[in-house]
Amino acid sequence: MLPNKSILIIGPAYPLRGGLASFNERMAKAFTANGYHTSIVTFSLQYPNFLFPGTTQYSTDPKPKDLDITVAINSINPFNWYKVGKALQKQKPTIVIVRYWMPFVAPALGTILRSIKKNKHTKIICIADNIIPHEQKFIDKPFTQYFVKPIDAFVTMSEKVMTDLRKFTTTKAIQIVHPLYDNFGEAVPQIQAQQHLQLSTTKKTMLFFGFIRHYKGLDILLEALYMLKQTNTNLYHNLQVVIAGEYYEDAKKYTDLITKYELHNCVIEKTNFIPDSEVKYYLCAADVVIQPYRNATQSGVTPLAYHYNKPMIVTNVGALANNVPHGIVGLVCQPNATDIAATITTFFNTNTNIYIENIKEEKKKYSWDNLVNSIVNLCNDN
Repeated sequence: MLPNKSILIIGPAYPLRGGLASFNERMAKAFTANGYHTSIVTFSLQYPNFLFPGTTQYSTDPKPKDLDITVAINSINPFNWYKVGKALQKQKPTIVIVRYWMPFVAPALGTILRSIKKNKHTKIICIADNIIPHEQKFIDKPFTQYFVKPIDAFVTMSEKVMTDLRKFTTTKAIQIVHPLYDNFGEAVPQIQAQQHLQLSTTKKTMLFFGFIRHYKGLDILLEALYMLKQTNTNLYHNLQVVIAGEYYEDAKKYTDLITKYELHNCVIEKTNFIPDSEVKYYLCAADVVIQPYRNATQSGVTPLAYHYNKPMIVTNVGALANNVPHGIVGLVCQPNATDIAATITTFFNTNTNIYIENIKEEKKKYSWDNLVNSIVNLCNDN
């Protein structure tokens, strides 16, 4: 426990939507439960609309209860950065926890953090989700170099991000596991979830969940389903694959593949943004969650699957394989259609109850208290 016990989280939160917002809100509740006065400062403008690939940046769910959220940061207005920075400097929080996920936000956050540091009181901890983006641009390196300077210590959730971080700074850093996403409601029976989503209650259900970008490999999965259609007709016709998430790029290359391979009787597209209130139904409806990524750092889908006791099929990229022990809580394969198709077959030929029992044990290490204690200890050591 720290003296003063004041925690300020800087990053996406309500009324913004998405995984980072959900994480920050859940983290705030974890610190509050451990006796800290916790608040969040989020963006009044996160991205200009022309830069945002989805339909809307804003949540349609009710505001989270019992959270102190201030909407303040304009990502493209330097006058705002200095104003917000000075205001937060005067508050003198014990710890500022800032999220870093893309270089676009580096100028705003880096400037705000420099102002806060002038109070010579606050420790600044960065939770780094990505250091080098999946889709790289020439501005990435100088922007990230600017951002990392005022940070006192870093937390990463994958070895890949830690390796990337070391290209920019030697500042102290620790690696932890991504805590469980346990804030989307209690599990419901599988049949109830399938009925709610108007899915078959007799077919095996595989779930691809989250926003859709090239690196997530949905096209590879569709190629794998076509292979199954040719080589394992019985499994293919007994399988429904739910694609649940919004397209963050042109949908045409994916819908063209579904049409080309005539996968409409297997693939079910739920490609609007999934509100928080609906998340549990998608996870609970599934027999397995699949992540056919081309590359990755860590994934928020993995702790979500853990929370709902769902086995996973993941590719051997980034931290995915480390977080999904092969043959224990799911299966790991190579990021190509042939191996994914073979692994899907192997999975459904296995007694999946074995995976579920192992998940219940494995997920104990994915606690929010572990994150809280790690950050507090990091500050005490600095």
